[in-house]
Order: sequence, then structure tokens, then C-alpha cells
Amino acid sequence: MPDTPIRIDRDFAARVDWNLLRLFVEIVRAGGIGAAARRLNRQQPTISAALKRLEEFAGAQLLRRSASGVELTVAGRALLLICEDMFEAARMAPHQIAQAMKRVEGLVRIQIISSIISTEFDEAIASFHRRQPGVQIELRVSSWREVLDALERGEVEIGIGYDSGVRSSLNYEPLFVEVQQLYCARTHPLFGRRITRLGELRDEGFVLTGNDELEIITRLRQRYGLGSVVNGRAEDIHEAMRLVTLGVGMGFLPVLAAEEAVAKGKLWPLLPRDAEPSYDIFLLARAEPQRDTATQLFHDEIVRRVRASGRA
Repeated sequence: MPDTPIRIDRDFAARVDWNLLRLFVEIVRAGGIGAAARRLNRQQPTISAALKRLEEFAGAQLLRRSASGVELTVAGRALLLICEDMFEAARMAPHQIAQAMKRVEGLVRIQIISSIISTEFDEAIASFHRRQPGVQIELRVSSWREVLDALERGEVEIGIGYDSGVRSSLNYEPLFVEVQQLYCARTHPLFGRRITRLGELRDEGFVLTGNDELEIITRLRQRYGLGSVVNGRAEDIHEAMRLVTLGVGMGFLPVLAAEEAVAKGKLWPLLPRDAEPSYDIFLLARAEPQRDTATQLFHDEIVRRVRASGRA
């Protein structure tokens, strides 16, 4: 059946009970009236009656019952977008007030993988510090899995890292594309050569990055049997690069991190450009945030810069 034609009520904002809008969002998020009633510890008839009142205010049907719960009508989808914008604006109000009154203090804690090289990230930190000198910024470096787990546990609200999948509890903003390369030291017999058949390196000694190794690199190594001979390990990219540069073994490193050592002739990239593995590095945030004002304002700053760069 087509949606019922909507009646325009010019006094809607003055007449509607705004709690009904909150209840409408809860019904949608819960996936049905019964589920919303259980989540809110209220009677189902009460929830149904509230929805009916909101539909009377809106002058249109907002939800249809379905086998899976409820489905949004065209009017319901439009109202849901408006409600989400309203609640986000309300959530941001205390933060914006504090910023306007220049009363922002606190700690911004960000969990990141090692060797992040991002102009947007660096500029966000510098700009934020100039405007909010009373806020302390703490960078925690860990493996990419620990970045994701720390966010999900609520230990931090902002992270920068890699994810081989998608977690519904997190929001993802592409920050930049990172490229890795396989390097050896000047003292290595393969220095100056290009390797097109990775299987030839099966018996070479490697430096591995342990828990910090990304899954895309792990799968590449396993496909060709690389790293079966381990000469060194380092959880941090910079320390792994130290071992590779000192000739302990060859190893995969981010291209930007190794750029200076390559320019100085200390490292040699073994793979052709078209064989370099690449992947997205994300700005990560909890989907249901509990951020203080300082953290929220920093998050807004870096998201604004990432989106302005056109990379997100």
C-alpha cells in the first residue's frame, strides 16, 4: 500500500512531545515495539500508544509491522534522520558551550599503531593544542588488534589503526592508504636486486613484527613460505626497521617509515612497485561514544581535516 499522504502541521515543533521522538528512535534501534518495551522496561501497549500519538502529530504513518519487526515508511526514514541530527546536536551542546567559554581542560587519550605518518593527524594535534592549551594529549602505541580491543572495552574513545574486518561497535574514517615493502640492508647479498618471485626468498632470514604485523602481510608471507627462518623480532615498526637496517634479516616495513633509510642507502626495496601490499589506515571511534568535551572536540577537529582532504 502507498504511504498515507502527509498533512503539514506548521506548529509541529511547538505541539509535539519531544520524548515521543526519543521513543521513536528507540523503537527503530530495538527493531520493534516489543523489543523497545523490554529494553525500556515499559508495557508494550504504552509504547504502541506513544507511537500512534507521534504519527498523529506527524500526520503520517512512520512504521509498518513486518515479520522481522518493523519497517520504516518514507516518512519514518525522513523523521529518523532528523531525530538523529537533533540528538547529535543536543549531545554536542555541552561541549560547544564549554569551548565557547574557554573552559576546556582534561586529557585526550588516543591509541595508535606504531609509525603513523599522517599530515591530517599531525595538523589536528597542532591546531587543537593551540586552541586548547589546557588539554593534555596522550598517545598510546600498541598492536593493531589492541587498538581495536581498547576501543571496544571503552578504555579509549579514539584510535588510529588497521582492521581486517568491520566491527559494528566502531565507526571508521579512512585516514590514508599505507603501503609496505620488503627491505634488506646494504650488507645483504640481495641489495640492489628486484625480486619478482617471492618463493625464492623462502630460506631467507626474516625480521618479524609479532602482534604488530598486519593480517595482509601475514597472509602474504604464509602464501610464499616467508619468515620460516626468523632472525629477529620487534613489536614496534621502528625497532623492526633497526634490526633490518643492521642486517639481522629482511622484513616488511611501511614505505613512508623506511623512506629516509632508503634515501641514505641503508635499506633496499626488493619488490617491484606493483607488488607492494597496500591497505587502509582508519581513524577509529566508538559508535556509541562517552566522550568528555576535550576528546569530543579533538575528534571533531581531526574528522573535519580528514573529510576536507577528500580522503574519507
